[in-house]
This record gives sequence, structure tokens and C-alpha cells, in this order.
Amino acid sequence: MMRFSVAAFVLSIGLIFAGSLRADEQDVKAILEKAMKALGGEDKLAKVKAVNFKAKGTITFNGNDNDVSTETTVMGLQQRRAEFEGDFNGNRFKGITVINNDKGWRKFGDMASDLDAGALANEKRGIYLQLVPMTIVPLKGEGFKVESAGEEKVGDKPAVALKVTAPDGKDFKLWFDKESGLPVKLVARVMGFQGQESTQETTLSDYQESDGIKRAGKVEVKRDGQPFVSQQVTTFKVLDKVDPKTF
Repeated sequence: MMRFSVAAFVLSIGLIFAGSLRADEQDVKAILEKAMKALGGEDKLAKVKAVNFKAKGTITFNGNDNDVSTETTVMGLQQRRAEFEGDFNGNRFKGITVINNDKGWRKFGDMASDLDAGALANEKRGIYLQLVPMTIVPLKGEGFKVESAGEEKVGDKPAVALKVTAPDGKDFKLWFDKESGLPVKLVARVMGFQGQESTQETTLSDYQESDGIKRAGKVEVKRDGQPFVSQQVTTFKVLDKVDPKTF
């Protein structure tokens, strides 16, 4: 009798655990489907292979805001070209970072260098942190593990969160406006230019429609709670193809 009772108890715990897993999977599925619908629909988003966007704003160093303009081209999760030009303490400065699958290079001013393994991995992480909120579709692919992570307010509106573990084993959290379904905040650990690690909080707002999909028009970034980047997207294009020379 005792053996039967123990076995029945273990079985009941297993059923409860399996039931909770199924409930979580349904919650995640519902959140992702609502988000993709809000952004333009899964069919349309799945066809987005590459995007190009330009933005203007400020980047903050040592408490000083510096004007900066950027242009970024992203194709999939393995290729990105990011260019910036800014005014730093009265000096004009340009920079480029290019990722092309397992290779990458960076140029600041007249100094160019290849990316080492650590820098390359960090830049690739930056690609999916940037692209995932735009289309959500990568989260349904292999390598991404997604689970529900509760609710909280973003700004003054309720939002639901997902915890995502990426193919590189690192995780981040992504919040969605509970009413609209749109992505509104992403928090992740990132590496700075000098190798220092910090918590980066990105808020997304002012959604507008471009090429049939919605995208955030305003992007605010904080690192360890301090202002880092504030940008307004000026142009956004979905690209049918990208010149291989871009990368």
C-alpha cells in the first residue's frame, strides 16, 4: 500500500509539472502571436530577410550628450553593417563595424582592426538583440528557448515579459505592451567597447508603419541605469536583397 501511495504521489507531481509546462507554452505562444500580429503579421514578418534604417540622436559619455547619426543594415542573424558619425567635444568622428558570419572588422576614424573571438561574439549578440524586437520571428526558430516571465509596468502601462535564452547560451528579457502586443522593453547584459559588462535597458516607443510592418520610431538605451543612447529613427526600409559588398 505504501509503495502504491508513493508511486501515485510521484505520478501526480509529474502530471502537475507537465500541466504547468503546457500552460507556460500556451502563454508564450499567445504572447508571440499577438506581438507578430501587432507588428504586421507573421507571414509578412517571416519574409523580412534584411532591413536598413537610419537614426539621429545622442550618445552619452561621462555625463555629456554628443550628437550622433547612424545607418545600419542587417541581414538575418549573422550579418550587419553599422555606421555612425558624431560630434564629440567639437570633433567629428566616424566609425564602422561589419559582421559577416564568422568574420568581423571595425574602423574608428583612420584605425581599422579585425574583431577577435570575444568581440565578434558580442557583436553577434547585438544583432539578435536588435533584430528580435523588430520581427519576433527568430524566437520561433531553433536555438531560442522562450518562457514566460511575469508582468510589470513599462512606463505607466502593464506589460508581459518573456525570458529568452539565445543560441549562445545567454539570456535576455523582452516585454510586450499587454494591450497592443508591441515590444516595449528589452533588458540584457552587454559588453562595452573596453570590455566592461553592464546591464542594458532598451525601451521602444513611437511605433510607425514602414513597408507594411510596424517598427519603433524612438529608441532609448540605458546602461546600468544611466542614459546611454537616445535615437529617433528617420528612415526604415525592408530590403529584397543586399549588395554582398555591404558586408
